[in-house]
Amino acid sequence: MGSNEQTVLQFVPSPTSVSARVHPLVIFNICDFYVRRPDQAERVIGTLLGSVLPDGTVGIRNSYAVPHNESSDQVALDIDYHHNMLSSHQKVNPKEVIVGWFSTGSVTGGSALIHDFYSREVSNPVHLTVDTEFRSGNAAIKAFVSVSLSLGDLQLAAQFQEIPLDLRMVEAEQIGYDVYKYVDDVVEGRVAPDNKIGRFISNTVASLPKLSPHAFDKLMNDSLQDQLLLLYLSSITRTQLSLAEKLNTAAQIL
Repeated sequence: MGSNEQTVLQFVPSPTSVSARVHPLVIFNICDFYVRRPDQAERVIGTLLGSVLPDGTVGIRNSYAVPHNESSDQVALDIDYHHNMLSSHQKVNPKEVIVGWFSTGSVTGGSALIHDFYSREVSNPVHLTVDTEFRSGNAAIKAFVSVSLSLGDLQLAAQFQEIPLDLRMVEAEQIGYDVYKYVDDVVEGRVAPDNKIGRFISNTVASLPKLSPHAFDKLMNDSLQDQLLLLYLSSITRTQLSLAEKLNTAAQIL
């Protein structure tokens, strides 16, 4: 008589209460990273920062890109750069921790390798994808967590499971979004125009300073140069302090 024992394949899902809230600035940053990516890079990946609320909701409030090289069977991350950026961010916002990672485009074969790395950085990381090429006509934004496929006690593979995602805005940002949606609805003929709202929007736009493209570029470049100068000076200061510390240690030994 044959044995009746059976080995069952089963999914081991993440907690069902997991959901995510992302700040619009994070999406803007990811799109900016994609525009400024190296010519040979097909997509951009990076780290998500934020916090986990008591109800399990993951709040995503900040992000930074991480340089990487990717092929069909392997992914190489600049881990030193990742840790340096994390240290710099936490000096300014110590309450923000790693909550996951992002990528432009969709989930690929290399995503599992990257997710495995972030799983060692934080428990149950969230994977955020942003369709920066507008394949569906919109910038599709999705969030995933890892679901394990096991054979008995042996874990065979992992699968990405989509979780609820909410775009969370402060009041001023929500007002701007509502105005944009109203204008779009009026243009498409879905809503009847309101002259009072139209005059208010017109006056608001007219109050903005008028800058030529050249003046705007110069303003942005000047600001960028100031920031780069501060980074350069801070780097020199750190080097000088480190050198002084080593000289002091050598003098005490001698």
